[in-house]
Amino acid sequence: MKFETAAGTNPIDRQKIVGKPVDRIDGPRKTTGTATYAYEWHGQVSNMAYGQVVASAIAKGRIVSLDLSHARRAPGVITIVTADNAGPLDKGPRNNATLLGGPEIEHYHQAVALVVAETFEQACAAAELVQIKYERTSGSFDLDTAKGSAVKPEDISGNPPDTAVGDFDAVFAAAPVQLDATYTTPDQSHAMMEPHASMAAWDGDRLTLWTSNQMIDWGVQDLAKTLKMPAEHIRLVSPYIGGGFGGKLFLRADALLAALGAREAGRPVKVALSRPLIANNTTHRSATIQRIRIGATEDGRITAIGHENWSGDLNASSAESGAIYSRPMYAGANRMTQTRVAALDLAEANAMRAPSDAPGSMAVEVAMDEMAEKLGLDPVQFRILNDTQIDPEQPERSFSQRKLIECLSEGAERFGWHERVAQPGSRREGAWLIGMGMAGAFRDSPVTKSAARVRLDGNGVITVETDMTDIGTGSYVIIGQTAAEMMGVPLERVVVKLGDSSFPVSAGSGGQWGANSSTSGVYAACVKLRAAVAQKLGFDADQAVFANGEVSQGDRRVPLAEAATAGNLVEEDVIEFGELDERYRLTSFGSHFAEVAVHAHTGEVRIRRMLAVCAAGRILNPKTARSQIIGAMTMGVGAALMEELAVDKRYGFFVNHDLAGYEVPVHADIPHQEVIFLEEVDPLSSPMKARGVGELGICGVSAAVANAIYNATGVRVRDYPITLDKLLDGMPQAV
Repeated sequence: MKFETAAGTNPIDRQKIVGKPVDRIDGPRKTTGTATYAYEWHGQVSNMAYGQVVASAIAKGRIVSLDLSHARRAPGVITIVTADNAGPLDKGPRNNATLLGGPEIEHYHQAVALVVAETFEQACAAAELVQIKYERTSGSFDLDTAKGSAVKPEDISGNPPDTAVGDFDAVFAAAPVQLDATYTTPDQSHAMMEPHASMAAWDGDRLTLWTSNQMIDWGVQDLAKTLKMPAEHIRLVSPYIGGGFGGKLFLRADALLAALGAREAGRPVKVALSRPLIANNTTHRSATIQRIRIGATEDGRITAIGHENWSGDLNASSAESGAIYSRPMYAGANRMTQTRVAALDLAEANAMRAPSDAPGSMAVEVAMDEMAEKLGLDPVQFRILNDTQIDPEQPERSFSQRKLIECLSEGAERFGWHERVAQPGSRREGAWLIGMGMAGAFRDSPVTKSAARVRLDGNGVITVETDMTDIGTGSYVIIGQTAAEMMGVPLERVVVKLGDSSFPVSAGSGGQWGANSSTSGVYAACVKLRAAVAQKLGFDADQAVFANGEVSQGDRRVPLAEAATAGNLVEEDVIEFGELDERYRLTSFGSHFAEVAVHAHTGEVRIRRMLAVCAAGRILNPKTARSQIIGAMTMGVGAALMEELAVDKRYGFFVNHDLAGYEVPVHADIPHQEVIFLEEVDPLSSPMKARGVGELGICGVSAAVANAIYNATGVRVRDYPITLDKLLDGMPQAV
C-alpha cells in the first residue's frame, strides 16, 4: 500500500518536524492552569447550578421507598432528578449498567438521584437528606466462587473467545517438560487525576455538554440514544482531559445526570463524581484467574501452549481475557485458549489501559520464566528460541513488522543482563536481596477511520480541527507536527483545535489506535489543502513543493499565505484503511527489564532501575512517546506491587474506593526509567508509518518486576499484587 501526496512523495518522510522531540504545544496552558477542564467552563454559561449524585447504599435489590421531602425543603435546592421524573431513558449501546437506577438496583453506588441546588455545598447537604429504604437481595461478588457458572462470551472486542490449533491435550500430555500454573490478577481502578465531571446547558431542544470523554462521537451517539433525541442536537466539548486510561471511553452517570438536571432545572448544571463513586459507579478492570499450561521439548522448544481465563462483569457482559495475549506471542504448533466470564453484581467492568493484554502479560510472561527455569535456559534466550514471525493462530495474516527478538537482544545488552545471577536469592547487598527480571511485550496497534478539517488563512496560519482528544498523550503536538510538515510551515504557525463534536469525527483516544489514525486523517486533509493551494497559485499540483512557508516549482516561489488573500481556504477529508487490518496484523513489540531490591527482614520491595525497548514504527515525537512509556511502566509497577480494589464479598462493594486506600506509585517508588525506541518505519501501517506505544508500555512490566522479585528471593508469587505478606513466609533466612 502506498501513501502519496499529489506531488508523488510523502512529505512526512522529510521529518523536518515529525519525529522530532518538540515540546507539547498545550503544555504552557496545562502548567499555568489555563487549560479548561470539564468542571471549569465557568465563562461559557451564566446562572450555573450544582448537582450532587445520590448513590445506592446496596449492591443488589430494589428501592422500597424514596422520600425526597426533607431534601426538597433544604436551602438552595432547585430540583431533584430520579428515575420517576427523568422521562423515558434508553441504554446507550456501550453501557452495560443503567446509569440512573431505580427502583431496581444493579450495583453498589449506582446513581439513583441527582440533587440540584444553587451552590455545591447546598447540593451536598441536601443530598444527605434524601431518605431511601431498600430491600436487599443476595448477590454474586466473588469471582473465585462464581467461576464455576461462568459462560462463554460472544466475543472479546471482536476476537473469538476460544481458539484451538492442533491437538493441545495430547501433545501437552506427551511433552517431556511441562508447566501447569494458575495466576490471578485483581480488580483495578483507573485512578486518573481528573474525576468524571460534566457541565450541561440546554438551548431549547439542543444540548451542549462539556465533559471529560476520550471518544467524542461515541459520547454523542450514546447520549442521543439514552435521551432518545437526535444526535445532531447534541454538542459535546472535551478539549482537555486529565487522564482516562479507558475509564472515559463511554458515557457515564455524570454526563447523563448533568443533562437531565439541566433540563429539569431549566438552567445549566455541573456534576462531578467523588472518588468513591469513580471506583464503584464507573468502570474498572476486572479481576482474572488464568491457568497456563506449556509443554516443551528438552531443548526448549514449545510444542503445546494452553491458556484458560476467567473474569467477571455485570450481567456477564464483557470479558477481560488474558488469553488474548498468549495467542500471537510465542511459537507452539499445538494451542488452545478459552475465555469464560461470570456474572457478578459489581459495577461494570470494562476497558482499562491495554485491556486483556496487560493482565495477560502478567501471567504469560511469568509462566515463560518458570518454564525457562525448568529447562535450565536463560529467560531471554528461551523467548528468542520460541519467537515466531507469523501469527500461530492466523498464519494467513502477516505481521506488518515484528521485531521482538531485536527488542529482547537490545534490552539484554543495554541492561547488563549478563550480570544476572541465575540462582535465586544469591545476590545480597547488606540486608537487601537483589534480583533482575524481564518480560517480552506486545500490543496490537490497529488503525481506524479518522477525519480532519484544515484551514489556511491570509497570515499563512494553518488551523486543524478534529474531534480527536488529548488525554495527556500529546495529541495536540503530533497533530500540529503533521500539519506543519505537510504544509511546509513551522510548528508555531499551526493552531490545533480538538475535542469538539462540531469538528470532523476522528479515531478518538483508545485501543492504541489514536495517534497513528488521527494524524493520518490530518495528513489526508492536508493533501486536499495542498492541491487547493497549488491550483489557487497556478502551480502543477504534482510538482509543487511546500517548504519554509512557501510553495515552489522550479525557480518560482510564492508565499503560502498568498493562496488565502481572497479568503480562507478550507478542506476536509477522511482516511479509511479498507482491508488493511484484515490483511496485516499491525502490532507493536517490546521488552521490559527490571532490577529490584527486597529487604530480607521485612519483604519490602524497591525498584532500583527499569528499561523498556520498543519497536513501534516511526515515533512521531520521541519526547511525548517516552512520556507515554514511562507512565505505562509506572502503572505496571503499581499493578505488580500495590494496586487492588478490595471487594467486600458480603455486601458487594470496593472497600478502598479512594486514593488513600487504593494505592498507586508515587515518585519515591519509581527509579530512573530508560526507554529505547528501535529505529524503524512501518510503511504498511499508514502514511505516517507509525504504530501505537501508549498501551505497549504497560504490557510485560508487572511480570518483569515479579520475575525480578523471584530472582532476588526465590519466592514465586502468582497472585498479584505482590505484597510483603505473600513474600515473608518463603524468604531466605535473614543474615
